[in-house]
Amino acid sequence: MSTADASRDPAIAPDEKDWTWVLRRPCPECGLVTGEVEAAAVGTLVRDSLPRWRQVLDRADVARRRRPDVWSDLEYACHVRDVFSVMHDRLRLMLLEDDARFANWDQDATAVEDDYAAQSPAVVAPALTVAGERLAAAVDTVPADAWGRTGERSNGSTFTVETLLQYLWHDVAHHLVDVDA
Repeated sequence: MSTADASRDPAIAPDEKDWTWVLRRPCPECGLVTGEVEAAAVGTLVRDSLPRWRQVLDRADVARRRRPDVWSDLEYACHVRDVFSVMHDRLRLMLLEDDARFANWDQDATAVEDDYAAQSPAVVAPALTVAGERLAAAVDTVPADAWGRTGERSNGSTFTVETLLQYLWHDVAHHLVDVDA
């Protein structure tokens, strides 16, 4: 058993799905048609989501899991904060390097190692906002000739800047549905 496997929350099954399929067909869970998202608008979409995440983090029961096998709204917000940071770094790498390669990011291990469940909503809210604003600013400055630049995830999934940002937006929009926001 790897260290990451040993550190997982046994109540939460690891998400081992390759979600890149959302780039080709609608998501039946959240309804988003990811491939139709205008990548250049993702900065605005991210900014527009930030007040919704702050409202989620203001909930009195934000740390309560609705079911033992599903993250709490707080854990989802921590995940989205980290998605903003990871995707910012990946976008930057794609703009700087030809055929960029992304380091592996185990979101489930991160949730346990960083103890998402015990984080303070009062700390998470501004950190999520800063990470979202930083990512949105980076999206807003993508040069017109860079949308087709490529990057590859550690599992071999290849993205263009455009599809990376579409994929990112699906993650955020999907989790807004998860937390009823």
